[in-house]
Amino acid sequence: MPAAVRKFRRETSEISCCLKYLLFASNVVLWLSALLVLSVGIWAWSEKDMFRNITRLHYIALDPAFVLIILGGVTFLLGFMGSVGALRENTCLLAAYAVFLSVLLIAEIGFFAVAFVLKDKGWIKNQATEGLKAFIRHYREDADQQNLIDWIQEDWLQCCGIDGPKDWDSNNYFNCSSIAIGSREACGVPFSCCRRRPHEQIKNKQCGYDVRKDGYPVDRNIHERGCLRAGEDWLEAHLFCVAIWCVALLVLQMDQILTFKSCRS
Repeated sequence: MPAAVRKFRRETSEISCCLKYLLFASNVVLWLSALLVLSVGIWAWSEKDMFRNITRLHYIALDPAFVLIILGGVTFLLGFMGSVGALRENTCLLAAYAVFLSVLLIAEIGFFAVAFVLKDKGWIKNQATEGLKAFIRHYREDADQQNLIDWIQEDWLQCCGIDGPKDWDSNNYFNCSSIAIGSREACGVPFSCCRRRPHEQIKNKQCGYDVRKDGYPVDRNIHERGCLRAGEDWLEAHLFCVAIWCVALLVLQMDQILTFKSCRS
């Protein structure tokens, strides 16, 4: 048989039926999940009217709605290429899917490697500090960012500020000088900084008022530890779980690439 005919037959041969539907099913789940995330992100941005007032966004990389849009959009595209490409046996879509997934895998490995190398050089700490500073400065200006930092301080890390409650002085509402303009929150902290009292069902939203004023009682009933140190402590305590999660993510992506290669063999 001529070599050209053999080559043509290899190029037009169907992929394994089992692997085809395995690749299709896994990417449909990914695609639908991404569609949900993307829809939530777009809805959140539309509620804030950000599509017409993008100038209101001060720190776009930290906006939860924007992060959901980017994450959902990239994952949606990836799931679409994988599911439709596998179902239709479209070599162009499958090739694009494999290339896209490989680029993501390489980028993630590079990110983890850089994070490991720079973990003791202060770069990651500086980035986290700048992000928290932006959150604090614009706390009252974006509901999503406000809810996120409240969750970090109250539910996740049980902390307050970057290095401590004094960092809330950089917010116009909580700055002690705002007493002159009538801010009731002046020289205070958000309610998420307060420690929950025993048997307290509903937290008092005014529990952080005046806690940074001179002469306030020593027991302020707020978290005195900063979120930066609390985050470092959390990462050290859960380092093994974080490592397992990262490895599982990389293995899952490698498995998708190997499945694609098996389909084409």
